[in-house]
Amino acid sequence: MFVTPAYAQAAGAPAGGGMTDIFIQLMPILLLVVIFWLLIFRPQQKRLKAQQAMLSAIRRGDTVVTTGGIVGKVTKAVDGEDLEVEIATGVKVKLVRGMISDVRSKAEPVNDNKPA
Repeated sequence: MFVTPAYAQAAGAPAGGGMTDIFIQLMPILLLVVIFWLLIFRPQQKRLKAQQAMLSAIRRGDTVVTTGGIVGKVTKAVDGEDLEVEIATGVKVKLVRGMISDVRSKAEPVNDNKPA
């Protein structure tokens, strides 16, 4: 009474398949890759590039914050890895440039050629 008869499909029905089915199956994976790239990898690359630019632009007189939270003033900045930072009056420490998390205030360039 509640049972309906099951019918087999026709023998001559096309099998489907081919490149369109493969493309349709790969579409969700490709969509996920694009979403991950747009939402995760691209902004991360932009932040990394901005961080590298900030670190390379550090010069003498800048106030910096280390990754440990120590605030100090750069007293010596050469093109290499190390910076000399004064964290208190007369207390200077040597830091690796990569351990700077933020540059709080930029110093104006020192002009030693000012007229008297």
